[in-house]
Amino acid sequence: MFTDASTIPEIRGYASEAWVAGFTTNPTLMRKGGVTNYREFALDAIAASAGKPLSLEVVADDLDAMTAQGLVLGSWGANVNVKIPITTTGGESCLPVVRTLLDAGIDVNVTAIMTDDQMKFLTAMLNPEDHVIVSVFAGRIADTGVDPVPVMTRYVEQLAHLPHAQLLWASPREVLNLVQASQCGCDIITVTPDLLKKLDLIGKDLGVFSLETVRMFYDDALSAGLDIT
Repeated sequence: MFTDASTIPEIRGYASEAWVAGFTTNPTLMRKGGVTNYREFALDAIAASAGKPLSLEVVADDLDAMTAQGLVLGSWGANVNVKIPITTTGGESCLPVVRTLLDAGIDVNVTAIMTDDQMKFLTAMLNPEDHVIVSVFAGRIADTGVDPVPVMTRYVEQLAHLPHAQLLWASPREVLNLVQASQCGCDIITVTPDLLKKLDLIGKDLGVFSLETVRMFYDDALSAGLDIT
């Protein structure tokens, strides 16, 4: 399990947890965390992650600039996975960037994957020796009304011949997604800190949960001074 991280204290706090295997960041998370100096944040994050994998994303939108940024990011730490979006904002494939970075010995996280064609072209380009995280935004697929479970199960099969490729279930929406990702055979699921707080609900007695919910409604009615007369 990886966790999304937007601040150094979050990374430092979770780095000591055995059940957190790594960290992911992206420009949106960094903006949320108030990051203004990428290099400073990245170097602090690398140190705070205690050697666990840390995905750092490029911020360019053309292939040459992405490649240059990826080479820089990959030089900052042995535990860095350089995050490359599957396409530019104009829809141009970023697979040439991925290939260049992999050939340079840099571990890559290919992100924002959502379509079968994107997976098909990516897997066709990868070699068995490539170390790559394949981040499929299963949560966003589900947001469109499509069940991501058969999709992710199919992608597990498509990556089976690539021993160093790891399928990541990205953008989970609920604790159930952790169970689904495991059942599909995904290697990684990335979980937000808000969702991590709900992990102790796994296996909870539903009768007890129901009573707690009823008590919550009643207590809130009393606290609000609600009366029906």
